[in-house]
Amino acid sequence: MPPPLLACALMALAGVAWGVYSLLGKGTQDPLAATTGNFLRALPMGLLVCLPWLATLRWDGRGAVYAVLSGALASGVGYALWYSVLPRLPAFKAASVQLSVPVLASLAGVLFLGEALSLRLVLCATAVLGGLALILCARRQAP
Repeated sequence: MPPPLLACALMALAGVAWGVYSLLGKGTQDPLAATTGNFLRALPMGLLVCLPWLATLRWDGRGAVYAVLSGALASGVGYALWYSVLPRLPAFKAASVQLSVPVLASLAGVLFLGEALSLRLVLCATAVLGGLALILCARRQAP
């Protein structure tokens, strides 16, 4: 069954947004400050998006802690690290390396969350990483 068109379009838009975010952040001098500022500016917009469902949400202290740990620490540190490495990478390499993120996230799910290591996951990860290797090797050999 093919995925819904809207979901595919939103995923493509997210990929484009991540690319633009990376290009804009390439020249930042203080990655941690830039990431913190971006998260703080995104917070009101995120809360606005949640308004229609606010009455139906069940708040839980443990869930709130997990959300902060996931968002502020894991994502925030990841973005800050990415921003700090980005100025040292040529644009083609940065764009290519980003393609490994879904594979890394899937493998982390297998290692840390006990998700299944299916044949489909192995084949897809191999295809993505193989394509990434081809891009990086071909670019290195280009005149």
